[in-house]
Amino acid sequence: MNGKTALVTGASRGIGRAVAIRLAAEGARVAINFAGNLEKAREVQSIIEGNGGQAMLVQCNVADFNAVEQMIKTVVGEWQSIDVLVNNAGITRDNLLLRMKPEDFDAVIDTNLKGVFNCTKLASKLMIKQRSGRIINMSSVVALNGNGGQANYAAAKAGIIGFTKSVARELAPRGITVNAIAPGFIDTDMTSAMTDDARQATIERIPLGRVGSPEDIANAVAFLASEQASYITGQIIAIDGGLSM
Repeated sequence: MNGKTALVTGASRGIGRAVAIRLAAEGARVAINFAGNLEKAREVQSIIEGNGGQAMLVQCNVADFNAVEQMIKTVVGEWQSIDVLVNNAGITRDNLLLRMKPEDFDAVIDTNLKGVFNCTKLASKLMIKQRSGRIINMSSVVALNGNGGQANYAAAKAGIIGFTKSVARELAPRGITVNAIAPGFIDTDMTSAMTDDARQATIERIPLGRVGSPEDIANAVAFLASEQASYITGQIIAIDGGLSM
């Protein structure tokens, strides 16, 4: 990926962090998007630059269309292109349906789904002119199976699946591929908040019998972003140890 520019949203922690570091290792210049945790974002930048790569920080709430537009301008102003977009930014506001506040439903939809729309709409304009590009959206196995207490999160992640397939059809004639990854139970800050009993119960449902790592997801992103995946578009790839079977 030498000479390519990648923009990774939500790249200061977890899956986004691993993806940013992996794409940089493949030779890409990486724009590290983050919403608020500057310290963690700088840490990712330091790791990339320490390994001889190029990275820049772009703070932005992906739910804000105007802010995303400015972020895209900043990246293009510095590096002239965006060749790979990884829509990874996401939040949770878990609760049972009857206890879920409307604002918690809206917040998750705005960040996890509308944020994907905002970034894809603006980045794809550049990719259309380039007649090439890779867009990789982060969905979830929750979108495939549902999960009690996560109606908002599951709805947003299921929306990403429909969005991915639709946009893949629209952009294919311009040489742009659009795919989604549906991670399963991955060892991140989101899952670390679970109780030990809940964690063990989930692991027992995974055929491979273990928790996945952010690097497991980053490996798939690196493949989908490469020329080796040039004939793959509109696909949803579950990386979950068999959990969604």
